Amino acid sequence: MYRHRSSRLVHILFQGLLICLVYQTGSVFTCAQSPSRPTAGQGIMVGELTDHSAVIQVRLTRGARLVDGDLPGTSGVVRFTITPKQGGKKDQTIKLQAEAQPEHDFIARVVVRDLQPGWRYSCTTTILKNGNSYSGPSAEFKTLAGVKNESRVSFVVVTGMNYAKFHGDSRIDKKQHLIENNTELPKPYQGPDKELGYPALKTILSHHPDFFIGTGDNVYYDTPDKPRAKTVTELRRKWHEQFVQPRYRDLFARTPTYWMVDDHDYRVDDCDNTGDYQPSPQTARQLMLEQLPYGPMGETNVKTYRTHRICKDLQLWFVENRIYRSPNKMKDGPDKTIWGEDQKRWLKKTLRQSDAKFKLLISPTPMVGPDDLRKTDNHTNFGGFRHERDEFFAWLNETGLAKKNFYLVCGDRHWQYHARHPTGIEEFSCGALVDANSRLGRKPGDPKSTDPRGLIKQIYTQKKRSGGFLEIRLTPATRQAPATLAFVFFDETGKELYRCQK
Repeated sequence: MYRHRSSRLVHILFQGLLICLVYQTGSVFTCAQSPSRPTAGQGIMVGELTDHSAVIQVRLTRGARLVDGDLPGTSGVVRFTITPKQGGKKDQTIKLQAEAQPEHDFIARVVVRDLQPGWRYSCTTTILKNGNSYSGPSAEFKTLAGVKNESRVSFVVVTGMNYAKFHGDSRIDKKQHLIENNTELPKPYQGPDKELGYPALKTILSHHPDFFIGTGDNVYYDTPDKPRAKTVTELRRKWHEQFVQPRYRDLFARTPTYWMVDDHDYRVDDCDNTGDYQPSPQTARQLMLEQLPYGPMGETNVKTYRTHRICKDLQLWFVENRIYRSPNKMKDGPDKTIWGEDQKRWLKKTLRQSDAKFKLLISPTPMVGPDDLRKTDNHTNFGGFRHERDEFFAWLNETGLAKKNFYLVCGDRHWQYHARHPTGIEEFSCGALVDANSRLGRKPGDPKSTDPRGLIKQIYTQKKRSGGFLEIRLTPATRQAPATLAFVFFDETGKELYRCQK
């Protein structure tokens, strides 16, 4: 009898340990005690930081692990408490709350205003449901210094976060990959830490950047292609499987974000807004505004092109390359556009108005390259959108902006490079974050490139295929030296590959 009770007690304790799954959200460990208890399996995300505001979101889930390849959501309320970590007073604590509802994929999002420039804040969360309260994930962030203040700044730029290639989805079409990328499909990651997610995220966190920029291809709706994601449920699943990875939770608990989308996380590879297939352009826009903290939840008129003054010396422009574009098959000329007339006027006006020492245009797709000759969906491509690119480059030179520390930073391309166009415009491509999604690029003079005559100067390009990221570091002026901007390329392990200082 005693032996039976002892065995039963051990069995109960073992079940309790299985149910009490400990997962890491930033530096806070949370115990998911039962499937009925709401948790935040995707952690917390701070986005669209300014010198006075931030957008913060938490998705409520049932557990913190994928179930049949997805992470089910659950309803509830999230209370956000934002407190200054230095320089503030207790009465400057801000408390907000938002509902996690099924129509918004159970994402609770708030817009925090009335923050102070250059202050460091903490955000703690409490999850409320059925009269009970539970501790949620926490985050730390520092507001931008703003137009009047000098500041030391570092941030990372990434693209190509391909979940299926990293984890090794057997449904990927290897022949199609060879055609599109001019290389065989790389082997998936084999490290013992695979379930934690991409190694580059751990490296980025160790660099302590002020913020993180995802330039697009943040998820891949069309990898694998057969079947690819079409329905809202399938599209949401792509974001769930991506952000549930522990290294994303760790990074975003300490690093604010800015987001853009490109083709793979809008509709399909090289897409425009034509074609009667799913996701439609309307659904694509709905998903990007729902999953990423561009602005208030449910607000449909949020501008996805915008500019942020980081500090006195630095201003960033984020352009929108999918929503407003002309059909890819349209003949190139003055009426064909990626940006649309309204965005183009806004871009030129705000560039002229800026007195920042360094001006960076962050683009989801390249403008210098070179790129693959076969493509027609970006500013470098023959039959693509070269006319708009050439007109913009000419305008930069006519206004003198081209020689006033204006630089392009792009995503999309799966290799890192630093290139100079014959007009003098320089571009830095961040390359794919995930090693299994990387490849070597086209070089100037390659007949299969968009620069067969070799007019572009490739100052740097990767010689060995690898994943990684671009880190950009601003050092303010001193009495002895002017302000500088450094572009530093790293592989996913943190090995420095190339550095250029302006």
